Amino acid sequence: MLVVMRDHASAEDIQHVVDLLQEAGAEAHLSRGEVKTIIGVIGDREVIYTLDFEGLPGVERVVRVLKPFKLVSRDFQREDTVITVGGSSIGGGAFAVIAGPCSIESEEQMMATAHAVKAAGATMLRGGAYKPRSSPYAFQGMGVEGLKLLRAAGDAVGLPVVTEVLDVRDAETVAGYADILQVGARNMQNFMMLDELGTMDRPVLLKRGLSATIEELLSAAEYVLKGGNRDVILCERGIRTFETYTRNTLDLGAVSALKWLTHLPVIADPSHASGRRDLVAPMSRASVAAGADGLMIEVHPEPERARCDGPQSLTPADFSALMADLGPRIALEDKWLGAGE
Repeated sequence: MLVVMRDHASAEDIQHVVDLLQEAGAEAHLSRGEVKTIIGVIGDREVIYTLDFEGLPGVERVVRVLKPFKLVSRDFQREDTVITVGGSSIGGGAFAVIAGPCSIESEEQMMATAHAVKAAGATMLRGGAYKPRSSPYAFQGMGVEGLKLLRAAGDAVGLPVVTEVLDVRDAETVAGYADILQVGARNMQNFMMLDELGTMDRPVLLKRGLSATIEELLSAAEYVLKGGNRDVILCERGIRTFETYTRNTLDLGAVSALKWLTHLPVIADPSHASGRRDLVAPMSRASVAAGADGLMIEVHPEPERARCDGPQSLTPADFSALMADLGPRIALEDKWLGAGE
């Protein structure tokens, strides 16, 4: 349920509603705009819906939301959420490009990649220190040593860093090095992990599960917001279908739908979606056209020697060419979206 307060409602009127909700055992989450405050109500639906707020001072109307996700919906917050880390922003017209290798392999590899993607225009650096692999015999990542290399590379070129949290027990450790904590596709419904990240002071990049619906992705994000962390980035990374030519199927319809359903930033990962280096550029352009707020692209100085996902990784030269091509498209898309508003 959402309690929409009148324009410029007093602090006393807002607090009165919050007090009544808390007395009923519900949680109140406030979204404050310049003139209007919306109170998102979380709790037992049967109890909440018996509460009568319609005639209270300062209350404009009450909206009963039937969706399982409330805090992430545009019903709760109309304005786009903008997330800023280390001088780089995403959402609300700010386009982000997160680039780097699938896995951190060495200091030389990370430094070379960081300098290359920075020079090409990337706004954030990525790299995996803990790798969830289908085979238990595949390279599992460098762990804490990899985190140190990623942090050093990011600091060297002035880019915030993004890396995956694989286990809830490692969350605090990873947060000590990373600016953004990534939840991978296989962990999207690890609710213990989502609950923990909801209490942390770090933005969360939440990837869509291999077979997850849009509603399931938004419900997973709701876990994080419910814990108090409002900085969540959603990532469409391709879903599993019957098609085998590509690694996954990039669901661009989901990108557009998410932009309508939620105020959270939405990015696309054409690298994991396609699994093919030659398809990353066209899928990146398509993602921009679909309204994505950013891209996550895998870049490796020597893809043929990569210990993880080499076939889908761009060379620095290919990444630079893609960024040069995307620049005018991103500017045009932002201008078009602004005109539509």
